[in-house]
Amino acid sequence: MAVMEPFISIYSGALLAGCDEVGRGPLAGDVVAAAVILDPANPIIGLDDSKKLTEKKRELLFDEIQLKAKSWCIARASVAEIDKINILQASLLAMTRAVQGLHIQPEHVLVDGNKLPKWNYAAEAVVKGDSRVAAISAASILAKVTRDREMVLLDKQYPGYGFADHKGYPTKVHLDALEKLGVTPIHRTSYAPVKAKLEQLQLF
Repeated sequence: MAVMEPFISIYSGALLAGCDEVGRGPLAGDVVAAAVILDPANPIIGLDDSKKLTEKKRELLFDEIQLKAKSWCIARASVAEIDKINILQASLLAMTRAVQGLHIQPEHVLVDGNKLPKWNYAAEAVVKGDSRVAAISAASILAKVTRDREMVLLDKQYPGYGFADHKGYPTKVHLDALEKLGVTPIHRTSYAPVKAKLEQLQLF
């Protein structure tokens, strides 16, 4: 398998932020974003796309990133916002909030994916950035660990759906539970399986 080349930014200064989001695909829960400015003098070993790391490794890096980064911020867009403005715009909104929330403001931002939020920051979109740019990898880890922890807590609040296991993604277990138990307040009503269930209920 070919190894992807690291991304070389047009910016070479020290106030570079990486930004990423987690949770576009799930049927339930907020979309969570994070922004991180790493400290070159305090390197973090093992950063990678959060999806490629074990849960244990993500948890360890989560603490290390918060300890060693120059600045970090975790933000979100709510289920209500997702349903109102769509998941793409909600993801961009969450990322904007994450970067704006950094206590040290960046001079340049690298964003995972192929779209940039409408903001005033100098920025570049980086396809597969979470495996090419350390700061984006760090952001993806903060966002994923935060969201996963929240879904575990929501599993206790809404038992029977399996949120702790599938984190809101449309697995067979989740879809079966949605059919059997119905729609919760944390489900995204604009998503097809949830919308279909609500329409089905309105027929009776």
